[in-house]
Amino acid sequence: MQPRSCLQDDHRALVENGLGQLRLPCCKRQIDQFLHYLEMLIQWNEVYNLTAVKTPHEIVKVHVFDSLSLISHLEGDRFIDVGSGAGLPGIPLAIMSPEKDFTLLDSNGKKTRFLFQVRTKLHLDNVQEINKRVEHYSPEKPFDMIITRAFSELSTMLESCGHLASKKTIFVAMKGKAPKKEMRSIPEGYDILSLTKLSVPGLDRDRHIIKIKAQDL
Repeated sequence: MQPRSCLQDDHRALVENGLGQLRLPCCKRQIDQFLHYLEMLIQWNEVYNLTAVKTPHEIVKVHVFDSLSLISHLEGDRFIDVGSGAGLPGIPLAIMSPEKDFTLLDSNGKKTRFLFQVRTKLHLDNVQEINKRVEHYSPEKPFDMIITRAFSELSTMLESCGHLASKKTIFVAMKGKAPKKEMRSIPEGYDILSLTKLSVPGLDRDRHIIKIKAQDL
């Protein structure tokens, strides 16, 4: 699978450089998958407005590298990306972790149609896209991690996604500045495990992840 010629060599160099800064070893097939995903996102974005970020360089930095900064924090084998949108962070994580399973959940039909096309074109056998609201989705078994990016407040995330979890499930929220007020307002029965500042290549803004887990009874 090769990306189309409209993607310039500097895009490949940008992706390879960012992966190097993130210390993520990557084979040629994975690089090609990232470039093909970038191409599809740019093309679909012209019609469906999947993201407000338009240029390839900004998409790579703001979305792809930001998503990949989470990869060293993954625990387990089954993950759900709630409110996946254009597949962020789920698609980049699935490309880099073919041995793990990712469910991409979104209520917007045009976005899940895009995710279907990405999954098919990139041959991502470890991905499934679900077109449902989170409160209407009932998985066969709980997930190891529930991931949200650019989602609502922490308390809303926990209330909306609690039925997807077991007592061992870790909730992961990707945020900009550390949401200390939100962290103080999480529902009873949950503990903050960690607040970690992320380093994203080429991105000069605050990025954090918060890990949350249900309290042991």
